[in-house]
Amino acid sequence: MVKIEDYGEFTTSWCPGCGNFGIMQAVRQALLAQDIAPHQFVYVSGIGQAAKAPHYLRSNMFNGLHGRALPVAQAVRLSNTNLPVLVSSGDGCSYGEGGNHFLAAVRRNVNMTLLAHNNQIYGLTKGQASPTTMTGQVTKTQPLGVAATPFNPVAVAVAMKCSFVARSFAGDTEHLAQMIELAMRHEGFALVDILQPCVSFNKINTYAWYKERCVNLPDDYDPTDWSVAMQTADKFGDEIPLGLIYKQDRPSYETHIPQLANGPLAQAATDFDALDRVLEKFV
Repeated sequence: MVKIEDYGEFTTSWCPGCGNFGIMQAVRQALLAQDIAPHQFVYVSGIGQAAKAPHYLRSNMFNGLHGRALPVAQAVRLSNTNLPVLVSSGDGCSYGEGGNHFLAAVRRNVNMTLLAHNNQIYGLTKGQASPTTMTGQVTKTQPLGVAATPFNPVAVAVAMKCSFVARSFAGDTEHLAQMIELAMRHEGFALVDILQPCVSFNKINTYAWYKERCVNLPDDYDPTDWSVAMQTADKFGDEIPLGLIYKQDRPSYETHIPQLANGPLAQAATDFDALDRVLEKFV
């Protein structure tokens, strides 16, 4: 039986009050609820304060290039389909540098979970606007205010019929843990967009700002209704809906690969005769 202490306690470089603490607590709770031991999953990230999360959890991990966490995570999952794969990265890493990888991951539907720490700012680089920073917001590098329209990752994911789309808040760890657990149990690519205050470099989108606007979806909300999900995903302002916004069952990418029909590649025996034939043909 796994205990929450098994995931370890580590000294972090995060600011006191950072939303990353709530996210890490929720990740631990979600793993515990599924009885997943530290050696039984992989935690992947890119670059940024959010991407340091795998450093502070006892697990298998890979910390790669800025915006490149998703391709690595997909490769990990496809080589061992028995292994749960989590990705943690910020809004800049996931939707900026890694924007195209995000779209490709939605299309492919590899069975894995992206936890996008969305604090609407670049925290590691000390406060420049990210793709999700609101129009008009003044930052250190946008002293006249952001001119661009913010990227809405939830609306984009629903528009592309991503098989699982949820939004939660780092200040409500119980709700967030539920969303992460649901996402990890889902068969296919799952996005959990997590609203996360940056207490040092974003003085607009604070805990109080989010709490005034975040509203949990009603119990009778139907996440399989795409039209309703699009309307829900488009709301981001005076009201921000939280919960499982859209879900559909469709075959994961793994089911289209015949080489995986007999089990994970990582556990397959080596066919040295086939290797010799390949070497003779190409070397």
